[in-house]
Amino acid sequence: MLIIPAIDIKEGKVVRLFKGQFDKVTEYGSDPLETAMYWQALGAPYLHVVDLDGAKTGERANRDVIKRMAKELEIPLETGGGIRSLEAVRELLDAGIDRVILGTRAVEDKKFLSKALETWGSSIAVSLDCSNGFVAQRGWVETSQVKGKDFAQELARMGLKYIIYTDIARDGTLSGVNMQGLKEMLDIPDVNIIASGGVKNLDDIKALLALKNECLLGVITGKAIYEGTLNLEEALKLSC
Repeated sequence: MLIIPAIDIKEGKVVRLFKGQFDKVTEYGSDPLETAMYWQALGAPYLHVVDLDGAKTGERANRDVIKRMAKELEIPLETGGGIRSLEAVRELLDAGIDRVILGTRAVEDKKFLSKALETWGSSIAVSLDCSNGFVAQRGWVETSQVKGKDFAQELARMGLKYIIYTDIARDGTLSGVNMQGLKEMLDIPDVNIIASGGVKNLDDIKALLALKNECLLGVITGKAIYEGTLNLEEALKLSC
């Protein structure tokens, strides 16, 4: 199971939101590339990078710094936030991004997602951000009428291989992973799940490892490693 540091970018700075709320922001750095280099130096095998401005507005204001990260880092990264066209997907993959994460557009337009999967296959992931069991979209500021598990099953039938599952109510709260919701996702065959939201400490990492589920590809951690409640190097040793 991969331990994946998160780098959320808002107005060019590294931040974390509380439960996805854009008015509850904590800043942790002024240089996303510097932060990425730091996590790489500690042994991170992969990075999860989100353009929060893009997620909210659809305007990918931080794409240049993300492309620079892909160029200068030695480890791969996945990125999402405001990616709502095939041209945007192609641009990022051509820039060296390992995996592009689709969100709002994938929920609203299955033809778009189908074309992306047909063209790029396993280089595409979908961010399944849920609030009370329903899929959220547009930077988590709107909740759809689509149930998370139903949507995940539909994605699997379309051939998607990577889902990033986030419980918004736990994201940035250090309250632990929604294990029940995660287990529901892990019941869906032929899809790799990356868990996100609520990770606090090594106990959470141990609980995820104890599932011994091959479909659990990794876990994203953000606030815990920035606040120091989770030591990244210890977590990486545990996951080896």
